[in-house]
Amino acid sequence: MIQLNICRMIKHKKFHLLIFVASPLCCPSRASILTGKYPHNHHVINNTLEGNCSSKAWQKSEEAHTFPALLRDSAGYQTFFAGKYLNQYGHSDAGGVEHVPPGWNYWVGLEKNSKYYNYTLSINGKAKTHGADYSKDYLTDVLANMSLDFLQVKSSFQPFFMMVSTPAPHSPWTAAPRDPNFNVHGKDKHWLIRQAKTPMSNASVQFLDDAFRKRWRTLLSVDDLVEKIVKRLEVRGELDNTYIFFTSDNGYHMGQFSLPLDKRQLYEFDIRVPLMVRGPNIKPNQTSQMLVANVDLGPTILDIAGYNVNKTQMDGMSFLPVMVRSLLSWRTDILVEYEGEGSNVSDPACPLLGPGVSECFPDCVCEDSYNNTYACVRTVAPSANLQYCEFDDNQVFVEVYNVTADPYQLTNIAASIGQDFLEKMNHRVMMLQSCSGQSCRTPGVYDPRYTFDPRHMFPGHGPGRLRLRQTMK
Repeated sequence: MIQLNICRMIKHKKFHLLIFVASPLCCPSRASILTGKYPHNHHVINNTLEGNCSSKAWQKSEEAHTFPALLRDSAGYQTFFAGKYLNQYGHSDAGGVEHVPPGWNYWVGLEKNSKYYNYTLSINGKAKTHGADYSKDYLTDVLANMSLDFLQVKSSFQPFFMMVSTPAPHSPWTAAPRDPNFNVHGKDKHWLIRQAKTPMSNASVQFLDDAFRKRWRTLLSVDDLVEKIVKRLEVRGELDNTYIFFTSDNGYHMGQFSLPLDKRQLYEFDIRVPLMVRGPNIKPNQTSQMLVANVDLGPTILDIAGYNVNKTQMDGMSFLPVMVRSLLSWRTDILVEYEGEGSNVSDPACPLLGPGVSECFPDCVCEDSYNNTYACVRTVAPSANLQYCEFDDNQVFVEVYNVTADPYQLTNIAASIGQDFLEKMNHRVMMLQSCSGQSCRTPGVYDPRYTFDPRHMFPGHGPGRLRLRQTMK
């Protein structure tokens, strides 16, 4: 259980403290939090009604004297509670969900013990049942939304106290499906994505869960590494005069569109990576929406060192100006390209797939193939947040996503958009794939003489390298 207490104070300082609980069991510990008493004084000894957990005796002897009641009645605070209260709260022998403990102006109490779906809340004494629809019922998110609602409607002229008490990470450990594209079929996507089996087997999901945990564990040492370097720079008096870049070379997917785990795909989960920078003249806590690519890292570091990037043949551009001052203009699109890999012979474990695929898992879901060869334009501008991709296959398959409206790229809109857009984006892909150096850094100008034909992108339709040919009227 995670409990978040927020108290608005005129002055505050932040401390990290070593803290112990008065009892290692839910209800006695919660009772100690509320009353400020040891269990031998508040008499809650376990999680049962007979053990005084939210019993009538508890309500009569202790509830009126909890610190939230004192805050409201004696100090003039607005008080808000949301989440798990005491394990037997809402029991019919203890007043049911109609009982609202003293001290709370706004009460959102979970009936009884920890759940994530299919539960009942007491909303100021009135029962509200929830089902199993993630978008409406996942308890942690419901508590978050109700907490935000309180902050929106509370008086600004009174101090306030909030207690948000999530069951998570208590069993049954039902995690929210944070990515809507997890374990769903990519029905309108390239064949390699469509071949994934949906839903994944329980064994496959368990494998991904285990891999996910192991990946996080490996990052503990990365966290230590970063800390050691930063502290050493600080000890040497060099931190304030040093730029530090933290980023990665690729994203990763784990179950998105029912693909097991790998990278190589064109979607945001594989092509977006973190980038954090600190250094001289960079203000803290800034987030830029400018479109930056990893080809820009080299030019930026050279720019910091005072080297003229225009003397190089690098395709990227320095984003140092983005970090140290406001820019009115910047590039709007970048190129993403990949040449698929496959085997010349069939996988013995998956003979029906034939040759040309690779990175196949035991259930014969393959992560790559020769014709998983594509080129994309990723566009970010005030008026557009788009991705346009073309494949080097027999179809010259096209995928287009409005990332603003569809951030998880669930729907390929290539078949529903205008021909003029397809022509412009196809032309831009070709321009970027033929660019070099300075010409890669400009947004490109559409030539009205150009006639759209996606087969001009990949005329070979084979496992060889991408070849470009532009035909003009």
